[in-house]
Amino acid sequence: MSFKKQNSASLISHILILLAVIAVMAFLRPESFWTVNNLSTVILQQAPYTILMAFGMSLAILAKGIDISMASVMVLSCYLSAPFFKEGNWLLGVLIAFGVGIGFGICNGLLISKIRIEPFIATFSVDFVALGIAYVVCNGKYIYGFSNSFRWITNGELIPGIPNVALITIVVFLLLLFLTRYTIYGRELYSVGYNAVAAQHSGIRVDRMIISVYAINGSLAALTGILFLGRLNAADPSIRGTLTMDSIASALVGGIAFGGGKGSVVNTVIGALIIMFIRNGMNILGISTNWQQSVVGLIILLSTFYNLGIENVIKKIIALRSMDQKQPVQ
Repeated sequence: MSFKKQNSASLISHILILLAVIAVMAFLRPESFWTVNNLSTVILQQAPYTILMAFGMSLAILAKGIDISMASVMVLSCYLSAPFFKEGNWLLGVLIAFGVGIGFGICNGLLISKIRIEPFIATFSVDFVALGIAYVVCNGKYIYGFSNSFRWITNGELIPGIPNVALITIVVFLLLLFLTRYTIYGRELYSVGYNAVAAQHSGIRVDRMIISVYAINGSLAALTGILFLGRLNAADPSIRGTLTMDSIASALVGGIAFGGGKGSVVNTVIGALIIMFIRNGMNILGISTNWQQSVVGLIILLSTFYNLGIENVIKKIIALRSMDQKQPVQ
């Protein structure tokens, strides 16, 4: 089975899962769930933030890592850049937000690639550092009252009917799709995730690749933070919410293999939509947030088992076909 056929089969299966989730929720609450307003709100206004964070998580997992710190880095970039956005100094605000995001991303990359700390431990530690600094900076106060022109970046509609946040997410998606699928960088990323030692021997600068991946994650966290400022009209630590868990779930439900080197940002989008529609359906059904966390945790576990199962099936098919080809013709 070729790589392209595997991707096509995976894409079709994930689309079917998404349609099944929508069908179940529509059956349970057709009057609330199956409406143009609800569906468009989930897809165009709520999902983009999770999708952007899930892109970063997917890149980290593709490189055989993980980034627990993205949500806290997002909060910190929000707080440090918010005063400048409020004063109308947008350029400085953007520079600070992305400087913080990329800086923490490079820090993660160095801890993982140079000091050889496991990605989970490194990013988990940085998560606490970033969040702690954010709470010190905010000192229990919210920064709110941004101009309408700034909020238009998120809530406005450059194309009628499509919020700018959705357009920005589409642009980021297309850039990452091109980067991962049609460039040397993308091929090297998959090689590093699949087998870092072999990639190193083939001449790929593995350390630089890992640092660059986490730097991209930091920039995605900063971008998401800026968009959240426009949506909420306030810098608020609570925006961290469930983004870390949802982004991990989106990547895994989308078929990004925890072992690294396998997956696609296309499926990540579908995975994020699956998670968002499940959360939306649970909210409509009145399920408490505590139970929602349990459900998402279970989804992550089941997705891991599913991906492992699919991977083993593919390996068996390839092994059987290779055995058939080696058998002499009678």
